[in-house]
Amino acid sequence: MSHRDGGGALRERTEYHREVTDRPPFRADIVGSFLRPADLADARRRFADGEIDAEALRAVEDAAIADLVAKQVDAGLRVVSDGEFRRSWWHFDFFGFLDGVDVVELDHGIQFQGVQTRPRGLRISGPIGFSGTHPFLTHFRALQDAAAGTGATVKFTIPAPTVLDFRLEPENIDPAVYSGRDAITDDLVQAYRDALAAFYAAGARYLQFDDTAWAYLCSEAELAKARERGIDTDGIAERYATLLNRILDGKPADLVVTTHVCRGNFRSTWISSGGYEPVAEQLLGNTAYDGYFLEYDSDRAGGFEPLRFLPKGEKVVVLGLVTTKTGELEDAETVRRRIDEAAQFAPLAQLALSPQCGFASTEEGNALTEDQQWAKIRLVVETADAVWG
Repeated sequence: MSHRDGGGALRERTEYHREVTDRPPFRADIVGSFLRPADLADARRRFADGEIDAEALRAVEDAAIADLVAKQVDAGLRVVSDGEFRRSWWHFDFFGFLDGVDVVELDHGIQFQGVQTRPRGLRISGPIGFSGTHPFLTHFRALQDAAAGTGATVKFTIPAPTVLDFRLEPENIDPAVYSGRDAITDDLVQAYRDALAAFYAAGARYLQFDDTAWAYLCSEAELAKARERGIDTDGIAERYATLLNRILDGKPADLVVTTHVCRGNFRSTWISSGGYEPVAEQLLGNTAYDGYFLEYDSDRAGGFEPLRFLPKGEKVVVLGLVTTKTGELEDAETVRRRIDEAAQFAPLAQLALSPQCGFASTEEGNALTEDQQWAKIRLVVETADAVWG
């Protein structure tokens, strides 16, 4: 049923969902990362070269994030992030500060279409844990301060635990600590439960787990690579749903935790192809997330049919229909038609809109300008207003 269907049905769905949309995900939402401004990129380079100290870098970061928050609010968003401006990578920066996890040099990077990332990987050298001294807690508090008085909801992103599991190569687990991949699960679950508790205590009410693993499970090519790395892919979607539910079980009712299912986002390139059908029942129907940011900006994502597995209720699928990989601005009417198509398989009341991914999952950023980035954000806001009011 589309948003142009009979007014009675539309009113019923809208009234049902009005209270739900007072909390995230919002009708117009964001994935999290933004292009790094030139002065911030220069400061990070000078810090790496030893030309400025950590305090000087932090001052530049603080100013850039304050400006970013203002721009997000001015664009009409009800949600703000720090753009991941204090990070080099969307995932390694978080994982590297977990207890027992090291970011190490490998002899290869992650292969995208035509380009490879810097050669980094993870190694488990001790019991996995989340400490109250993790710097992301400081980063969250700084974002909260920057957003104070704006009326916007603060959104903070961290990589999902499934990413660590899926990307961890067996030879990088110290056998003196864990006997193998399965042996890390209990400590990984506890680390993330501790992380949720720590962010909540710091004031977080909207967190997002960024996750490439689920998208890889939609790709036969990536599943084959996983098996080559020693991962048992039989029943892996069920295993990941169980792992995530153990983490989310018992979380405070007013803490919203969503996930972004990413198909790879490095300098406007990608990794995974394949529709969501192989994982939709487990991901949408059997995990305890409050919302799902799904990439739907290209044919590689398949059709909207897997949305039929979204349970009726308060869960929300945020449709990533506006690409962050190119600067060309989508046609607003085309985006609205695609929302109509999605609403054939899930209630319009349980749908929302966002860019397909972040604009800079690593500090290098995607191949578009800041002006193009903000034009896309405004398109998301304006389209969401037109569809949902």
